[in-house]
This record gives sequence, structure tokens and C-alpha cells, in this order.
Amino acid sequence: MEILVALIPMFAWGSIGLVSGKLGGDANQQTLGMTIGAFVFSLIVFFVTMPTINGKVIIIGLLSGLCWSVGQNGQFHGMKHLGVSVGLPLSTGMQLILNTVAGAVFFAEWTQTRDYLLGICALILLVIGAYLTARQDGEKAPETENKMLDFPKGFRALISSTIGYGAYTIIITWAGIDPLAIILPQSIGMLIGASLFALRKTTVDRYVWKNTLSGLLWGVGNVCMLITVQQVGLAVGFSLSQMGIIISTLGGIFILGEKKTKKELLYVVIGCLMVIIGGVLLGYMKAA
Repeated sequence: MEILVALIPMFAWGSIGLVSGKLGGDANQQTLGMTIGAFVFSLIVFFVTMPTINGKVIIIGLLSGLCWSVGQNGQFHGMKHLGVSVGLPLSTGMQLILNTVAGAVFFAEWTQTRDYLLGICALILLVIGAYLTARQDGEKAPETENKMLDFPKGFRALISSTIGYGAYTIIITWAGIDPLAIILPQSIGMLIGASLFALRKTTVDRYVWKNTLSGLLWGVGNVCMLITVQQVGLAVGFSLSQMGIIISTLGGIFILGEKKTKKELLYVVIGCLMVIIGGVLLGYMKAA
């Protein structure tokens, strides 16, 4: 049952890039719209569950929400420059490295030799899989090139995104707070951060309101991811949640129409298979 809950973020988060890509808007509009949707979702969850909220929950929630806004804004900028099928897998691989190492080293989630062997093998598979899904064909013909590709800008955006996302999950894991209690103050921190990014740059228009749908998707995935991290640890829980790159990568190609050569499609298939195997290995590691 724990693993099933852990896989919900895979489907929810894996669809966000596709949904935002279809809904349109720039990175700041997408981030702001997404945070509004996440805030609405957190209000619903709060009034349904009525969790206990104290000063610590508020401070940690606001801080993690601000960090998330940095991560999400950077990821949207990265996807604008690199495309969903390239930007999201790269972002995923960078996040996997940071969060898995943090869970294993700082939170001592791996205590036996077996944990390190299986965990490192799974991480290698996930990272290589993420790399292959984003790999470009050096012999790509000009007519098949992605015209929005700007790797230096996209990669810089993903570095800031990884730092923000990493802090968002690590802070919550360190605090050990009830996931249902933290999501409301967290969503307020997200909204504040997104508003600062959008200040004097973005008007609240139809693109912002349309992107609230991606915020609802994120809210579902966030609750399940936080619950999973408490149950199985940051290293395993976060890694399983990031298997959504399979959905985002294939969706970027077949739904958003991002062009790939035959060689790149082969890389994508092999990469997705490696991600699946890595995820299964993590699930076995927890169940064994």
C-alpha cells in the first residue's frame, strides 16, 4: 500500500509539464497559477482534516513553500529553454542525486551494506535513464532541431531549480512535521514566492487562471509524496515520485509535438526502461 501511495506523485507530477505546456503562458504565469491551484487544494484538505497547526509548522511550511517557488520557477524556465522532454528529465536527475544523497547521508536512511548497494544501483539506473531521455542526437538535421533549445540558459535555470526543490523536501524531512498540517502554510509560502517572481512582470490573466489546474495536480502529488517520505524515507520516497519523467518525456514528444530523431527515440525508450527498473529496485529495497 505504501508503494502505491508513493506512485501517485509519479502520475500527478509527471503530467504537470504537459498540462502547463498545453495551457500556455510564460514561466512566471505558470508558477503563479500553479501556486493558486495548490493553495485552493490545501484549503480543501485543511478544512476536511482539520490538522493541528502551531508556530513551528507555520515557519517550516512558509520556508519550504518559498524554496519550492524557487525550484518550480527555475524548472518552468528550464523547460521553456530546453523543452519538456529534455528539461524535465535533466531536472529529475539532478534532484534525484541531491535528495537521495541527503536521505542516505544526513538522515541515515541507509544503515546496512545491502541498502547502499541496492540504493546506489537504483540511483545510477534512474540518473542514467534520466540522461538518456534528454540526450540529443549530434547528427540531428536542422529541420528536426528544437528551435527553443538554449542549453546554457536552461541548465542554469535547472541548477537554481534543483537547489530550491532540494531545500523544500530536505527542510520538511528534517522537521518531521505532519504532512496534512504543513501543506496550508506551505502553500501560502509558495504563493508569496510566486507573487514575488511575478511582481511587475506578469499580469493576472487567463493563463494564470488556467494554470491553477496544474496546481491541483501538484497538490495531490505533494500530499502523497510527503506521506510517503515519512513512511519509507526521503531517499526512496522522493526517487519513486520522480518516475513521472516517463510520462512527461513521452508526453512531450507525442502530445506537445517536440521533435525527436529515430536515435533520440531509441534513447528515450532505453532511458524510460532504466527509470522503471530503478523504481522497481527501490520498491523491492523497501519491501525486502
